[in-house]
Amino acid sequence: MAPSTQSPQSRSTVSEMRSRLDGATHTTAENLQAYGSHYVAEPAKDVFSLLRDYAKDRPDVAAVWLFGAGVLVGWKLRG
Repeated sequence: MAPSTQSPQSRSTVSEMRSRLDGATHTTAENLQAYGSHYVAEPAKDVFSLLRDYAKDRPDVAAVWLFGAGVLVGWKLRG
């Protein structure tokens, strides 16, 4: 094998970059576990909060969807 041609400064830069990457990977893994446990623990609450936020942003679209769902349910109950 050929001897290493990296300078001491580039070695420290590489090791610094590796440590930053390890820290970012660890932080990302912790965040994903926290988000996963939150969404698994309370999925219905999260879905309703997302729907409520969507209805606040686009009330006309939400009203049309609710009207359509009401027509469909009424039609199925009647027939």
